[in-house]
Amino acid sequence: MPARRTSTKGFKRTDTLLSAKIRQASESRGFAQSKLLTQWAEIAGKDVSAISRPVEVSYGRGGMGATLTLLTTGANAPMLEMQKEQLRAKVNSVYGYNAIARVRITQTAATGFAEGQVAFDAKPKTRSEPSADPVTRQRAVDTVGPVANESLRDALARLGENILNKTKR
Repeated sequence: MPARRTSTKGFKRTDTLLSAKIRQASESRGFAQSKLLTQWAEIAGKDVSAISRPVEVSYGRGGMGATLTLLTTGANAPMLEMQKEQLRAKVNSVYGYNAIARVRITQTAATGFAEGQVAFDAKPKTRSEPSADPVTRQRAVDTVGPVANESLRDALARLGENILNKTKR
């Protein structure tokens, strides 16, 4: 069997270019695995990740277990305080051993937390509706009328309506 040729033509994948920089930035904050930062919603759960962000992993002088610092608002701190042991167990399951010995919760003002947080979550896609001009809509529907496939016809009508609305602007 001949050797498989790569189809990249000299290009590299983005993750190979950025992984060293991401690892360096996350290790400077104590995160040995950037997975804790990038996949916080899956690790901690939807409810906990909505009210907290991991900030730092710090190691004590003895080197026995690290402290995970979470950032939250003052009102949510008591709820996180009650879930510290469950969070510690979830985070340690990501590391594969008892890397985190303690979870520390840091509170901040609601305005500072909302504006200063880094969102790792993908933003939901919003679909902007075109202006409801019945003449433009009917013109687009009439243009794609001969298309037999209904879903294709609807998609082409929406596309045509968007193009007609854009040329009006």
